[in-house]
Amino acid sequence: MTRDHIGPERRTLLRIALGLGTATAVHLAVADPASTPSRPARTAGTPPAGAAGPPANVRGRPSPYRLDPMTAGTPARFRPARPPVRTRPFEHLPDLGHSMVLSFDDGPDPLYTPDILATLREHRVRAMFFVCGEMADGNPDLLREMADDGHVVGNHSWSHPLIPKLSRPAIRDELGRTSDVVERVLGAPPLWYRAPYGAWNRNSFEIGAELGMEPMAWTVDTLDWKEPGTGTIVRRVLDGAAPGVVVLSHDAGGDRSQSVAALRRYLPRLLEAGYRITVPHRV
Repeated sequence: MTRDHIGPERRTLLRIALGLGTATAVHLAVADPASTPSRPARTAGTPPAGAAGPPANVRGRPSPYRLDPMTAGTPARFRPARPPVRTRPFEHLPDLGHSMVLSFDDGPDPLYTPDILATLREHRVRAMFFVCGEMADGNPDLLREMADDGHVVGNHSWSHPLIPKLSRPAIRDELGRTSDVVERVLGAPPLWYRAPYGAWNRNSFEIGAELGMEPMAWTVDTLDWKEPGTGTIVRRVLDGAAPGVVVLSHDAGGDRSQSVAALRRYLPRLLEAGYRITVPHRV
């Protein structure tokens, strides 16, 4: 059983989350990829099924390729104002124009995240990575690689629990510890967070806002955690493609070899169709 698979409780919580709808507008800017020469994509064998295991340290790989940081030109340790307490997460970002957002949850995982980063780098696009604190803590070099390539690093809790089942102190610990790891490694805390299983409650909205984060859900769920086949994942992304869409995939939490292979297929097709793949930038 993967961390994304639970029974009737999950279905009930997802219905609650979906019933919340789309959050009210927030002032966002599009962070465009920089025109920077790409480095060769990382070549790796297909990871064995079910190979995702406990966090492991990985060696850093210095690279001449870097996207311009989204905070370029801003004062050191710039932090946007604390956001309002939302009553629902963002699911769709119409302010981004003819663009889409790709997002990946549960990592960073040394088996799958490097291949996803390599594909994004090859096509010079940015994505959002909602990391689990226990994974980020064990793989700081991958966290740095995400940031160095210009990706948005978000908070996905420490251990991927069902948030509505937790007390306020426990929620604060799950979110706060993860933000602390991100800030320690990258020099700034995350500005976005995503509830595991898409299960939100008022306590999580309040605590997330106190920590300076906006809640981000998704528009298109690839359901890649079910391992439906690479072709099915590709079809779900392409069928759901539209301006402002946020796509949910995973780079950890189980065998993500299908997710890695699917990204290699659907990303160039989205670009050929005229979509910009970008990330929201809070201003």
